[in-house]
Amino acid sequence: MRLRHPSGRIVHLSCGISLDHAEGVSAAVERLDATNTALRGHFGTGTLNVALRLSYRLASALADGSRARTRLRTELDARGLEVVTLSGAPCPDGDDPADWSDPARVRHTLDLARILVDLLPFEEVRGAIATCGLGRADDWDDEHRKAGARHLSRLSGGLADLAWRVGRAVRAGFQPAPGKVLDSPEQTVAALTRIDKDRLGVCLDLATVLRDWPGPEAGIDRITDAGLSVITARITDPAVAWQPLLRHLLAADTARTEYVDVDVPGTDEQRGTALAYVLDELTALGLVPEQQPCTAP
Repeated sequence: MRLRHPSGRIVHLSCGISLDHAEGVSAAVERLDATNTALRGHFGTGTLNVALRLSYRLASALADGSRARTRLRTELDARGLEVVTLSGAPCPDGDDPADWSDPARVRHTLDLARILVDLLPFEEVRGAIATCGLGRADDWDDEHRKAGARHLSRLSGGLADLAWRVGRAVRAGFQPAPGKVLDSPEQTVAALTRIDKDRLGVCLDLATVLRDWPGPEAGIDRITDAGLSVITARITDPAVAWQPLLRHLLAADTARTEYVDVDVPGTDEQRGTALAYVLDELTALGLVPEQQPCTAP
């Protein structure tokens, strides 16, 4: 769903859908149908946003096959579904590379970017990819650090080249998590000091931020004050009190993210319930459907 923030910025609210076990478009469509049916029970007709998590194998097939991308786009359009974000985090039981010291992680992320520019709604000029927090801190020795720096540079160059060729920009957000190179706000800022901040930033799982950062709001300020964009905000645990953080990111005078993905565990019905609740929270903050006039709460 596209919502207009009081500042005038558009914020996209999406329901996360895992396609980890889909190896082709037909299997992906079956999974989309199941979730779409549940979501329509909450939201009726109209356009809905979905944030897709693609398996490594499916992403490779879609990136290599323009006809497959066209088919997936057609199937999404037929169901009133829009895609503006993709997840590039490693699948828990998949065969994709685990961290950014592996060049395959660059290829996978650029594959996702190639897919995303073809899935974006026609009027959208950019989208976002969420990915992992570089790698495990215990493994991140000097060799891994240098390889990671090279690969982030390659990613930035590849995203710039894609934007130049197709006229649509894709940004990638790295997600801090316990035990990763990106963990605390200070570690995240230190590790990402030299990245291309126009195309790369952070993806914040609000549940992780609340559980593991001593001062969550101050931690977000530390990151944004360092010039890092909060490219996506994720809500992954409905039991965690994420509402204050969402209010902090989407204060009345500014919107410090434009993508909010609701990616909770459970059934599709539970995902629909969680998405409806987050929509109510955003409405209380003064966000309204894109075509409606927007006033501050």
